Amino acid sequence: MSDTKFSNASSLTNEIVDILRERILKGEYIIGEKIIENQIATEFRVSRTPIRDAFKQLETEGLIDYIPNRGSFAKGFTKQDMQDIYSVRSALEQLAIEWAIERITDDELEQLHNQIELMEFYTKRKDCQKIMETNVAFHEIIYRSTRSRFLSHILKSYQDYVQQARRATVSDEENLDVICIEHKEILKAILDQNVEEAKYKIAKHLENSRSRAQSKWNIK
Repeated sequence: MSDTKFSNASSLTNEIVDILRERILKGEYIIGEKIIENQIATEFRVSRTPIRDAFKQLETEGLIDYIPNRGSFAKGFTKQDMQDIYSVRSALEQLAIEWAIERITDDELEQLHNQIELMEFYTKRKDCQKIMETNVAFHEIIYRSTRSRFLSHILKSYQDYVQQARRATVSDEENLDVICIEHKEILKAILDQNVEEAKYKIAKHLENSRSRAQSKWNIK
């Protein structure tokens, strides 16, 4: 029986979605495994309504496959899915960093500096949760500095998937130093206004992130 506590009714479905999404992405439900509404409702001590709503959202995200008269089945997260997500994200982040170098403000550069300083501090303390938060903040500053709401929205839409990979890799302490170094190299290229170097560094960082996540999850 799960000991999960939900904060309030309005966020109930979203919290259930987050839990089930993480289970699917981490392979706790194998591909093709049936996920039964009644069992989930009993586990979380909630009615079936928020469970149904959560299933619908996960179906929209492509993580659950609903088959009429049979039920809902985990679609899982394959090696190809991982490759596709990081390949698309890499292409978009390279465009984002190019636009960011053209449009970034001094205040945003200072914000990037601050995130790197925080990342170094938390790396020394091996505070995985805080490192993950600064990692997210660093990339989102770059997204904002593109001045493109459309590009920023697309990149943020990947966060639910990438967040699971980020959580898996950041939780492994042996990765922390290299993750920090990779972000420092990205910032240096931005400060140097070296577009090609910045694109190379962000692409390298994302390829390394994909490899770390794949290794951590042992995705087939």
